Parts: sequence; C-alpha cells; structure tokens
Amino acid sequence: MYPEYLVAPMRQELVDAGFQELKTTEEVDSAIPSEGTVFVVVNSVCGCAAANARPAVKAAVKNEKHPDKLVTVFAGMEKDAVDKARQYMLPYPPSSPAMALFKDGQLVHMIERHMIEGRPAQMIADNLVAAFDEYC
Repeated sequence: MYPEYLVAPMRQELVDAGFQELKTTEEVDSAIPSEGTVFVVVNSVCGCAAANARPAVKAAVKNEKHPDKLVTVFAGMEKDAVDKARQYMLPYPPSSPAMALFKDGQLVHMIERHMIEGRPAQMIADNLVAAFDEYC
C-alpha cells in the first residue's frame, strides 16, 4: 500500500479525464458486467503509467467513439477492488498498468504492461482508438 498523498495526483489525473474510481468489489461488480462498453484502467505509480499509460488514455477517450463508462482501479491501493477487476480480465495475468475494454460484460480488448512499457503514448492511444472505433 502506498501513502494516499503519493497516489492522489495520479488518481486525480484520470478522474479529471472523466473516470470513476472503483474502490470496492461491489463497485467493480456493478460497473464491469453491465450493458454497453466499459473501459477499465488499472492505474499504477510506475513510470510507464505516468509517461505512457495515463497520457495515452487521456488522449484516446477524446475520440468521437468512446466507451459508455470509464472506470479505474489503483494497483497497490484498494487490493480487493483491483483483484476483482483482474478476475474479469482473465485469462490475462495481473499487470499494472493495464487497460481493458468490455462490451456487454465481455472482455474484447486488453493492453498489458508489456505493451505499454517503452512505447510512446500516441502509439498506445492509437491502439485504444482503433478498439473504441470497433466496439463502441
């Protein structure tokens, strides 16, 4: 667990982009298996989240076609909520940061940490936009 003062600005970055934070398993179970499209970001304190993942996400959600619901969990903080979100992302192994797009409760697109590290934010955003155009 990280001190809240450390992660607060990282949380706020996604909240300011329109994301709802999910901090309990009940909130996760209410958000992900719902009708329409849900985009889940597993946020993180790591450098690739700051330099690549969050900038990519903020750019991608400005696309004309975008998910109905934007939600986030924070790795290293609300463990139960993160674990519950990761259950929906199976068979992909736990990864943070990570991004998952669900349509009508089914996982349709996944970006794992190894697809984020070392890649420019715009490349990741382009990948997300292509998924949003296809599924949203």
